[in-house]
Amino acid sequence: MEPGGPRRNARSRNALMPSPLPIPRQLRAATRKRINRAPSPLLALAVPWLLVMLGSLSPTWPLITSAPLVPPLGLMILIAWLQLRPGIFPAWAGFPLGLFDDLFSGQPFGSAALLWSLTVLLLELQEFRFPWRIYWQDWAVSAGLVASCLVLSAAIASSGSAPAALATIAPQIVLAVLAFPIIGRLVALFDRFRLLPLRDIG
Repeated sequence: MEPGGPRRNARSRNALMPSPLPIPRQLRAATRKRINRAPSPLLALAVPWLLVMLGSLSPTWPLITSAPLVPPLGLMILIAWLQLRPGIFPAWAGFPLGLFDDLFSGQPFGSAALLWSLTVLLLELQEFRFPWRIYWQDWAVSAGLVASCLVLSAAIASSGSAPAALATIAPQIVLAVLAFPIIGRLVALFDRFRLLPLRDIG
């Protein structure tokens, strides 16, 4: 059983699922599986949290645009982790991660904490009700969740001028839908990295 206790993803993937990015040859050679070696529990536990938090820092990038353009990378990474490794985050993880995202997103404080908490709970419910899915279904679900969170965030932030605000987030929604396979591959690469046999247990 992998360190940290997250349960294995029980569902099978079809051939259409994009493969994760390859691990560099030097790192792979340095961590070949040997007797009495295991993944680092700290690394296995911390990497998912840190990657989501790094994604939440995307609003601090030096980009100048007339309208929101960069999709919510923190939310997309969180969804990708939960679809790749159901149970890797506790059910309450959306709240602290959402609060961290609120610090940098410019949205009303607490909006991401609420929406991310609901997202985690909906994905937990989906995993419980529909454990056997194909990649295209996960892509559609992730696109719907990201689009819903963007629309609700815009509605919360704009209050009276909601229609105008919703029109400005259309590029974000399109980019989020198109970029999700790349985010999925990135998460799969970091999942392989966090489970490299780095710890000597001999």
